[in-house]
Amino acid sequence: MRIDKFLWSVRIYKTRSIAAEEIKKNRVFVGESAVKSSREVKEGDLIRIRKNQIEVRIKVLQIPKSRIGAKLVSEFIRDMTEQSQYDILKMRRMQQSY
Repeated sequence: MRIDKFLWSVRIYKTRSIAAEEIKKNRVFVGESAVKSSREVKEGDLIRIRKNQIEVRIKVLQIPKSRIGAKLVSEFIRDMTEQSQYDILKMRRMQQSY
């Protein structure tokens, strides 16, 4: 499955076109290299995504046939993001509320 379709299928991005735009802007990496939208995703791939000013890391467990429900996402990907990244995001959101 193409990486733009995969990121849309597992609900990382709301639409496939947004996923493709983020890939074009070099915000999505597989391993250490930036990817193109046509890159095929395989089980076991480690994907890094720059989203909301933090670096999100996900590991591909399975490839879905189509877009999946939110409750099933954990069966297809594993969130490997460091807790410090979420702490940074939480602090930024708190600063914006004031």
